[in-house]
Amino acid sequence: MDHAHSSWLQATARQRIAGLLDANSFQEFIGPAARVQSPHLHLFDLPSAFDDGVIVGRGSLDGTPVLLAAQEGQFMGGTFGEVSGAKIVGILRAARDHTDLPRVVLLLLDSGGVRLQEANAGELAVAEVMRAVTEARRAGVAVIALVGGRAGAFGGAGLTAATCSRIVVSEQGRISVSGPEVIETNKGVEEFDSRDKALVWSVSGGKNRRLIGGADAFTADAMDGFRAATKAVLAHVPKFDLATLQAEQARLAERQTRLGGCEDAISMWTILGIDHPEAISAMDNDAFIALANGIKGASHDAR
Repeated sequence: MDHAHSSWLQATARQRIAGLLDANSFQEFIGPAARVQSPHLHLFDLPSAFDDGVIVGRGSLDGTPVLLAAQEGQFMGGTFGEVSGAKIVGILRAARDHTDLPRVVLLLLDSGGVRLQEANAGELAVAEVMRAVTEARRAGVAVIALVGGRAGAFGGAGLTAATCSRIVVSEQGRISVSGPEVIETNKGVEEFDSRDKALVWSVSGGKNRRLIGGADAFTADAMDGFRAATKAVLAHVPKFDLATLQAEQARLAERQTRLGGCEDAISMWTILGIDHPEAISAMDNDAFIALANGIKGASHDAR
């Protein structure tokens, strides 16, 4: 298999790890033989996975040592459960507490959010993951989110991405706190029509997230693209201190003021001053990256 040019979207979590990291560098913790599975799914007569849908370990990226957690979106939508969440928390706390371990954690997010069958355990897992991300960052660890899988990063995964030092996204890598069906159910179809796929993809998709500063790097849907973009953002990881948090708060408040009244992505792109915003969706990756890098607010030091 040609890992370098193969699709990130179509790959499994283990294929993404193989394509992202240096060849033969990955060492898995709590591997398949340990069979650490969800204690809840069998109660619902649901199948379990030998890794509960999360792979954790260490390796290297272009020679830089990294810790890594990867969600398998093809197992129950990559959802956060008690065991899968604990594995992510464990890798983050290890980085926080042990300075002899790599000072970089890569989170390969591919999740629709909390696993409904595990209810409170899943909600607690998301809260613990977000706390662990911030504690790791405070300890000087760079935490990078990579989003480009089929499940995207919704719900708890969207919240987790927002706590990270940097976010890398592809066009297919949707990011949102609430899924389109959830928004429609709670606010009505007039607020957000979940059946309008063009609307859904344009608002939550990677291009819009990059343009409005919701992601720090945009890449093609390919292993080498994610590898190059991750290496690039690692060179510009901000400090995690009061000044960064205040700058991020100010940035988000300004974005809310400018874009909060928009009804779709086109109206956002118009306000951002983009000529021919209707052409963004069909723009090729190189042209889009050049455009995004020139948009004020898309690239910033806050996070």
